[in-house]
Amino acid sequence: MSPDQRIVGLVEDDPIMGESLVQRLALEGIAAKWWRRGAEAIEGVAGERLRAVVCDIRLPDMDGEAVFRATIRKPNAPPFLFITGYGDIDQAVRLMRDGAADYVTKPFEMDDFLARLGELLGPDEISCALGVSPVMQDLEHLLRRIARNNSGVLISGETGAGKEVAARFLHAVSAAADKPFMAVNCAAIPSDLLESELFGHEKGAFTGARQRHLGYAERAGEGVLFLDEIGELRPDLQAKLLRLIEDRAFLRVGGERPIQFRARLMAATNSDLDKLVEAGRFRADLYYRINVVSVRIPPLRDRRDDIPPLMARFFEQFRISADARLRGFSAAAEEAALAHAWPGNVRELRNRMERAVALAPGPWLMPADLFPELVSSITNRNDGLGSLEDARQEAEKRHILRALALTGGEIIPAAKALGIGRTTLWEKMRRLGLRTDAEGRLTQSE
Repeated sequence: MSPDQRIVGLVEDDPIMGESLVQRLALEGIAAKWWRRGAEAIEGVAGERLRAVVCDIRLPDMDGEAVFRATIRKPNAPPFLFITGYGDIDQAVRLMRDGAADYVTKPFEMDDFLARLGELLGPDEISCALGVSPVMQDLEHLLRRIARNNSGVLISGETGAGKEVAARFLHAVSAAADKPFMAVNCAAIPSDLLESELFGHEKGAFTGARQRHLGYAERAGEGVLFLDEIGELRPDLQAKLLRLIEDRAFLRVGGERPIQFRARLMAATNSDLDKLVEAGRFRADLYYRINVVSVRIPPLRDRRDDIPPLMARFFEQFRISADARLRGFSAAAEEAALAHAWPGNVRELRNRMERAVALAPGPWLMPADLFPELVSSITNRNDGLGSLEDARQEAEKRHILRALALTGGEIIPAAKALGIGRTTLWEKMRRLGLRTDAEGRLTQSE
């Protein structure tokens, strides 16, 4: 795929929103051409080969509708995804009737925005970004291979490591990506209700069953039924699940007519199912049927390369609805995160970032914002501290490296993003031991 096939246009005058979207798309491998005024966008869209345009409706010189109407009639016009406030929904709906692809309403969830944009770009254009570490890249390649068939999948890993994220990624890159993904946490639903939730029930099947209820297995259709913490299933439900897998059919509670099961079954566990089988707490025949393909998600402590990009992703996700003064997380906060053991894995990182973004005085997240419980011990420990100048240079180096990473190592756009001149950036890179090749691209650091 050529580079220009992974470029989208962004028309957004708000610098905070624009920067957030540009950085988030970069993490997904999507380059964004960012225009802050409608007139610039009209000219820019005409001169670029774009896969889509993300356009705010309210702009300083014209509204997004004018940009849309000036470009949509041209050959190979890209699809438009509008960003709109609540008061502009009627206009967005009218634009969709006139050919716009979709719209999202502020404030929006980043995952929802990416999903809608992904529908415009195609299933392979936006990655679910499992991680940048080698082990997670290998996992992504494995999941893409698994997606070609309909075999059962068992995903194992510690709580919070990302088992459901991996399952959703597998579904997103499969041929059934447009079909339902029904996730069931077997440990979270009371055992006496789980059968009805899984398989549904008929009217009058038990006291309180006033009408027919369709269970997750039926609502999954031709998509995915994902059973999280499957090791918590009680024995009678294990038997019924085995029958569902073998017969590709099930009965609603109180029902007599078999219902065809058409979905792909995925299961996840943080338990050692081998030991549960040995102890007689999990059926061996069911274990072998769900464990056709086995996938293990490593804990976050074993893939620390993923911590900075995950921090960036969560920061951008939560900043949209938080204090606009927030600009990012400091190098010290990143170092503290890299040193943390993360017993709660990615879920803990997400929760800490959400709390930090909500409560930080700003403009940069500091270690104390992420780890308030360690403030006293850090304050009382003064051994091993470097000088303030050393800390400043390290922070500057990390910020420059982050800018270069987002621009593919190209000096000129990196300098522009950093708000400095090209010569100044070269001088800073020389002083910090960052090298470039003959074409001016970053090659290595000392």
